[in-house]
Amino acid sequence: MTSGFDTPPSRAGTASLKYDARKTYFGTDDVTPLWVADMDFSAPEAVTNALIARAQHTIYGYTDYPESLYTAMQNWFQLRHHWSIDREAIVMCPGVVPSIYAAITALTAVGEKVIIQPPVYHPFFSAVQDTKRTLVESPLRLENNHYRMDLDHLAQCAAAGAKVLLLCSPHNPVGRVWQETELKALLTVCRRYGMTIISDEIHADLIFPGQQHIPIASLAEDVPIITAASPSKTFNIPGLGLSAIVANDAAHREAIQQVFNHWHVSNTNPFSICGFEAAYRHGEAWLDNLMSYLDETRLAVNAYFESSLPTIKVIASEGTYLLWLDCRNMNMTDAELHRFFIEQAKVAMSPGTLFGETGSGFMRLNIAAPRAVVLTALSSMAAAWQSLS
Repeated sequence: MTSGFDTPPSRAGTASLKYDARKTYFGTDDVTPLWVADMDFSAPEAVTNALIARAQHTIYGYTDYPESLYTAMQNWFQLRHHWSIDREAIVMCPGVVPSIYAAITALTAVGEKVIIQPPVYHPFFSAVQDTKRTLVESPLRLENNHYRMDLDHLAQCAAAGAKVLLLCSPHNPVGRVWQETELKALLTVCRRYGMTIISDEIHADLIFPGQQHIPIASLAEDVPIITAASPSKTFNIPGLGLSAIVANDAAHREAIQQVFNHWHVSNTNPFSICGFEAAYRHGEAWLDNLMSYLDETRLAVNAYFESSLPTIKVIASEGTYLLWLDCRNMNMTDAELHRFFIEQAKVAMSPGTLFGETGSGFMRLNIAAPRAVVLTALSSMAAAWQSLS
């Protein structure tokens, strides 16, 4: 099964953001693209076959959500995450980021406080600021190459009147898979101050050996929780767009749905619907093989940095295919880091500052590419660094 991951089809000329927009984002096409969070691997064959079969029908009219779509999602989360989801709790949405925007709009008023935990996925910042809510940062703490929540600081933010916490679980970009004790402690804070949690769990299935993703909504029914979920990262189908929220409060579901209705956003695409269902119904074996491949790549990357480029430290990763690189020992400004990796190493990564001020001195590396490509990119980094000494 690994041969498919080692030799995927070329993405050049497919209007791929990751490849065909390199010059726009980095000023040159001459960089290995290991930045935006999609994979260079073909989706499961069952997904491709479902899309082909739907295309061959030749009529692409307005489409409703079949009950089989919801059942596929419920079965997946029960099987993989031991979470029983009620059918009525699910609302289909046009992507996780739109869901976050809609949930903030529905559940808070202009000016109200929303907490995020940087360094964190950059739309968390814009979702609060664009909706004219007040952004409150409770940064994660880096201790012994491991990030943790600062629950004391979080409680202070909640006590100051924050209404909502945006949780990233598993966490992008630092790769944490939150443990049950951590999530229960977080729930205690939210329960004490009456906060609602909007939990982005799009990376829930991308978990390395020895770890277990726990949907925070599976741990509490008395705390309002909106979980954003999607097969898009898991099966490399983010371009199809469809996602879902799971909300344990009927009024919250209705309020979020009204926001989408107000925006007149349609997410009933016949291709996204059949891709979503096929992935959850038939993608398990593909995912198991993917995670085995990614784990081997992760270990190879860690070993390479330790032996050949120890100036850069890899933050211990428990999930996602994104590695958080601590480049502070390179003693460069963020602008200098950007120029070094683009102009000298010729590797395109996401700059740490994209994820907030606490990302200064860091870079995010996407390892979801053929292992040989990733290791060649690391070799280019090492050679470029050695040329400076």
